[in-house]
Amino acid sequence: MSLLQSLRPGGRHGVPSGESRDPIGYLVAGLNRLAQSDVLDRVRLRKPAEQAVFTVTRGGFKTLTAASRTFAASGRAGEPGVRAAPAPTPGVFDLTPTEDEQMLVDVVSEFAEEVVRPAAAEADEACAAPEPLLKASLEIGLPILGVPESLGGISEERSAMAGTLVAEALAHGDLGLAVAALAPGSVATALGLWGTDAQQQTYLPAFTGDDVPAAALALNEPTVLFDVLSPSTTATRTPGGYVLDGVKTLVPRGAQAELFVVGASLEGRPVLFLVESSTPGLAVEGDPAMGVRAASLARLTLTDVAVPADAVLGDTDGTSYAECVRLSRLAWCALAVGTGQAVLDYVTPYVKERHAFGEPIAHRQSVAFMVANIAIELQSMRLLTYKAASRAAAGKDFAREVALARRLCADKGMQIGLDGVQLLGGHGFVKEHPVERWYRDLRAVGVMEGSVLV
Repeated sequence: MSLLQSLRPGGRHGVPSGESRDPIGYLVAGLNRLAQSDVLDRVRLRKPAEQAVFTVTRGGFKTLTAASRTFAASGRAGEPGVRAAPAPTPGVFDLTPTEDEQMLVDVVSEFAEEVVRPAAAEADEACAAPEPLLKASLEIGLPILGVPESLGGISEERSAMAGTLVAEALAHGDLGLAVAALAPGSVATALGLWGTDAQQQTYLPAFTGDDVPAAALALNEPTVLFDVLSPSTTATRTPGGYVLDGVKTLVPRGAQAELFVVGASLEGRPVLFLVESSTPGLAVEGDPAMGVRAASLARLTLTDVAVPADAVLGDTDGTSYAECVRLSRLAWCALAVGTGQAVLDYVTPYVKERHAFGEPIAHRQSVAFMVANIAIELQSMRLLTYKAASRAAAGKDFAREVALARRLCADKGMQIGLDGVQLLGGHGFVKEHPVERWYRDLRAVGVMEGSVLV
């Protein structure tokens, strides 16, 4: 009997009242609800017309942003919000996941295998994640993984390590769909990390409820030699707040998003701003890329977008923005590790079963060494990523660790994708096999900024 079939039911979000609301309980109970529904069948057996719900993205579109719900202002303006406590550190160098973290990996891995992987090819072709899959990701609690428990989430301590494990497990199913599923939770996590009391009370209830809004981090810009820490998008002070002008690109699910976290330069320093999609002056158009196509990437144009003074998320000295960039890069490292593992798991049996000149091609040293090198580099990527995640979760400085991890994951991740295509030969160039899609997705690790964070 599979894990999905063996899970027990519970109360709200599958958790019986009175029990501790931990990440494992939410995700396990959520998968139980998922197993009892017809979501799996709908994702696997959907009609081509249902797959193409957003095929307009492939050809491009340009329109106003989606009308957002009414986010009723609440909370105490200017007061600091709730912050999750740093995770305890054992004092020894041990990056082995804890028992709870391993359970988390097992649950999300099965979701990735049974729901995400079967939907990946058609989602990549349609440039959109199927709606049943996105709803299923909500049922297992992904949007509230980084939200403090006192605010309706499931995080008792900083969740960078748990988020890293989840991102890796989801990317093993498909990187593009992982980005689409993680995007709303990334905004919720940002609110949990840097939001004021008023911002948290205004926006987080939507993420902890049943109708979770699409939301996205918008840091990328379509400029040559783009430096994420020096955005071209500008924020100008006004008597009533700020006016934002600029263009953001590669925004996941941008046409659906109801809330954006936009990076802009304020008096020479990078700052994060909360911008609702109904704000006048916003326009969105399709921005399909080489990879990560299932995330429905879009371009966001801001023209004289007026936001109130309390729209600033975090500090105005650039520290919150810099931490956001680091946590985003950490997330992309985790996504690279998960996709790289998918490549390794696919090519290993392939080279053993593929025969040439009367023997498996795995018997050729050039092939065997290439597969072994993928495994070696993948493990180094994983260890550096886990080390950075563990320091982030403990509230320690992790700038050096995440810089090393990102450099390694960007370089070696792309090499793993290239080697995967090479090992399959002609099969690596056709869409019958998923390696060509993984190769395209892995190219994004060294290019994309923002979009997701842990």
